[in-house]
Amino acid sequence: MTSPKVDSESVPEEGYERGLGSRQVQMIAIGGAIGVGLFLGAGANIAKAGPSLIVMYALAGVIIFFIMRALGELLLYRPVSGSFAEYSREFLGPFFGYFTGWTYWLMWVVTGMAELTAAAIYINYWFPQVPQWVSALVFLIVLFAANLISVKLFGEIEFWFSMVKVTAIIGMIVIGLGVLTFGFSAAGDTATVSNLWQFDGFFPKGIGSSLMTLQGVMFAYLAVELVGVTAGESENPEKTLPKAINTLPWRIALFYVGALTVILCVVKWTEFAEGVSPFVKAFAVIGIPAAAGIVNFVVLTAALSSCNSGMYSTGRMLRNLAESGEAPRVFRKLSSTKTPALGIGISVIFMGIGVVLNYTVPEKAFGYVTSVATAAGIWTWLMILVSHVMYRRQVVAGRLPASSFPAPGGSVCSWIAIVFLLFVTGLIAVDADSRICLFVMAGWALALGIGWAVLKNRNPQVAERREPDLEKVG
Repeated sequence: MTSPKVDSESVPEEGYERGLGSRQVQMIAIGGAIGVGLFLGAGANIAKAGPSLIVMYALAGVIIFFIMRALGELLLYRPVSGSFAEYSREFLGPFFGYFTGWTYWLMWVVTGMAELTAAAIYINYWFPQVPQWVSALVFLIVLFAANLISVKLFGEIEFWFSMVKVTAIIGMIVIGLGVLTFGFSAAGDTATVSNLWQFDGFFPKGIGSSLMTLQGVMFAYLAVELVGVTAGESENPEKTLPKAINTLPWRIALFYVGALTVILCVVKWTEFAEGVSPFVKAFAVIGIPAAAGIVNFVVLTAALSSCNSGMYSTGRMLRNLAESGEAPRVFRKLSSTKTPALGIGISVIFMGIGVVLNYTVPEKAFGYVTSVATAAGIWTWLMILVSHVMYRRQVVAGRLPASSFPAPGGSVCSWIAIVFLLFVTGLIAVDADSRICLFVMAGWALALGIGWAVLKNRNPQVAERREPDLEKVG
């Protein structure tokens, strides 16, 4: 395979700076697999499922790997910024590209709303006298400025945010293993591997209760696909993207399965509850000084990392939509630093509205926002998988060139992942607390449907399929 050609005439990412090096793409991929869902959300899920939550994270992790290998095959067939929308547009039709692009934008905007307010709450831990809106506004402005300066600065910030998260998890694993092996610390007498089954078994609340945690588990994996958005700005996508995707299994095994296994060996699962961070609890039981402060800093980093990624991806997705005539053409413009400044700016305004709204709604609003983000993420993953199935059919028929990074098993694993995601959607539908997101998504789909009808009426060409420029094949 030849390297993908990047010239100003032929590719949607025209004008972008290929400023993300291998080190940064690797860390963006690692950071995307570690979020607030692990550091905070896992506490509530442990209370619901006990030690069996480990299996749920492992099962979901396998599905996420299938999704990422499907995306990887598409990325090396044609590496473009805004990849999910672009592949949906090519293989399923213009409407699906339009719907996927706007839905991914929504996912990051609502996630940004939650993460900004969460970050302000974490700051209150150290500085209770600082008004929450001040902290949120400062973070919003600083991250916005960083995203405007250059993609290199975005990559560097994300690198160090990810480094903090990785260090915290590895530290927890090493200390936990030390407690289990040598019996030191206040937890030494009670820490044992048998904690995984001693208290009402490995599935203490039953398999059904364990399966109901899958929706929360999938939220924890949101943003792992962000590496696909970086394709148009990676220095060498043919090398960096396969490496980032192929290392995903060990990252999931270490950061999720490994960390949770060690924590649940050190601390009995019955001691966890909603709102209790597994990391804070484990550090406190072990007796590490300032445990709550350490984890608060890490969770603050995770929230800012997510918001930073949201600003990056929403700007790129709006530009991709504008390139296809599915958003105002003004979003096509790049700033002098080769960033989609206007698209980022509009997205930041919507994130800022979320900060204001969070003052007037109860705390459950965070649960609603995260469930909407999960539903939008599931749609994105489904579009990646269906696009991959369609692409494989074209390759088998000889109508498209094969990718240099084929997914194992062809489209079989994609079909398995599609069934799994539909199953999780069914779980969301039967859960009274989270099903509201399906109503929100139905309203969103109606709004997008009306928007599409208006677009087609104004410009019928927007609904016409366009053949991709196959000179871009990787």
